Amino acid sequence: MTTYDLVAMGRCGVDIYPLDHGVGLEDVRRFEKFLGGSATNVSVAAARYGRRTAIVTRTGRDPFGRYIHRALREFNVDDTFVTEVDGPPTPVTFCEVFPPDDFPLYFYRYPIAPDLMITADGIPTDAIRDAAVFWATVTGLSQEPSRSAHFAAWQARGRRPYTILDLDYRPMFWPDPAEAGAQVGKALEHVTVAVGNREECQVAVGETDPRRAADALLERGIELAIVKQGPKGVLAATADERVEVPPFPVTVVNGLGAGDAFGGALVHGLLSGWDLRRVLRFANVAGAIVASRLECSGAMPTQAEVESVLAGREATGAASAGQGQEERR
Repeated sequence: MTTYDLVAMGRCGVDIYPLDHGVGLEDVRRFEKFLGGSATNVSVAAARYGRRTAIVTRTGRDPFGRYIHRALREFNVDDTFVTEVDGPPTPVTFCEVFPPDDFPLYFYRYPIAPDLMITADGIPTDAIRDAAVFWATVTGLSQEPSRSAHFAAWQARGRRPYTILDLDYRPMFWPDPAEAGAQVGKALEHVTVAVGNREECQVAVGETDPRRAADALLERGIELAIVKQGPKGVLAATADERVEVPPFPVTVVNGLGAGDAFGGALVHGLLSGWDLRRVLRFANVAGAIVASRLECSGAMPTQAEVESVLAGREATGAASAGQGQEERR
């Protein structure tokens, strides 16, 4: 049986993104479709770095479902564990694009989406247990039978490194934040890495201050807590170290895929054995590159692209330092 670098589990669908920017959907005339869904995007991002990846998810029995299979294969993501359901269609997601920081999302996945119909008896437990990284998201806990399937997956895995939970809280998928917080609290008992922004940390552990949020996650038994701080960068904490890196500035086109790009790069950096600061810097730049592009999945960079941007930044920083020294003379 194939052993994967990454098995991700959760949301997939089709992104229908406007080519007309700065206007509401009612005024958009041109769209383009892309492979989408947070867990799916993370698997694509990791595959771009040469990682052997697979996604556990479900689609409708429809043309968009067939498109997802084709797109996954084109991105070198194993689609063996993508199965069809009868009934609900493959979900689509629309967005509006108002750069630099307003990208309203409209999910069409009601009353239930196929990826929330993953069942405990339908998951590939051996692949999940043996993968170097297992990635899941909070969205997958929002409804049954997906919720039970996630806990069955964690039970099979036994909290081995790296078992990652993306705190990915989407309020439209939950009746209220308290229920989400209760489920996240249970999930944290089974994972070793947690990744989220300040708002998601508030749902998970009741803290928005990055340092207190990281501490609270570590107190739950998390080995690596990563708190995204938006314009203030990213904080990562373990029992032994705390690392903070600044954001990487870009001209934003669509910020929706940046977090998933960060996730795929995080997976690659952890598996590469890099020190924590290098992992965060690499993941930050990967996210920034995707934020400068319209689509999510197809925009994921290669390692060469990320390293090139990092090298350019270091060269610019060295030149700036040299100019400063010259002025002081």
